[in-house]
Amino acid sequence: MELSSLEISELALPGAFLLTPRAVGDGVVVRYETFRQDDVEDAIGRPFAIRYSSLSAAQRLTLRGIHGTAGESGRARLFDCVRGSTVHVVVDLRVGSPEYGRHEMVWLDHRNASGVFISEGLGHAWLALEDNTVVACHSTRPYTPGAGYTVSALDPALGLPWGLTEAPVMSDADLAAPTAAEALAKGLLPAYEDCVALVAG
Repeated sequence: MELSSLEISELALPGAFLLTPRAVGDGVVVRYETFRQDDVEDAIGRPFAIRYSSLSAAQRLTLRGIHGTAGESGRARLFDCVRGSTVHVVVDLRVGSPEYGRHEMVWLDHRNASGVFISEGLGHAWLALEDNTVVACHSTRPYTPGAGYTVSALDPALGLPWGLTEAPVMSDADLAAPTAAEALAKGLLPAYEDCVALVAG
């Protein structure tokens, strides 16, 4: 498969990248090259080694997040949708970031096999658009309970454009999540400088 079969482009929000594979068929199957470590590292400008992967299965209108990682357990993450379809939002909630409060939205599904890479400290949320949706998360560190932060995906101040016409399905933890302003006041959000140091280190 050609090296150019995976296109990687940085989104308008620094530290977030879209991975777009090109379909290659041989008359029997259609293949998508969804990840190449060397190409990803060239695009993001630093090492990225997957050391942990998980799958999340969800029904239509399930809304997850905003979840982020912080501190020494901060991890870069790569998300893709292996079944169904999803909307993913990346939000900069790093305190002191020049892009604080900005977001980017991408649509991922199993038909286009695209993925989104998220640097340490950035917040992430996703919405399932159909039943039996499965989202994969690959990251540089194993998941550590309590090591990250959660902010309400419905925070009116962030104004994330989910396009909801009915109530989403959310976990108790996501429903009880603070707004970004409340999380900031409680010191729950990561510092921009610390996230940059993780990337540089």
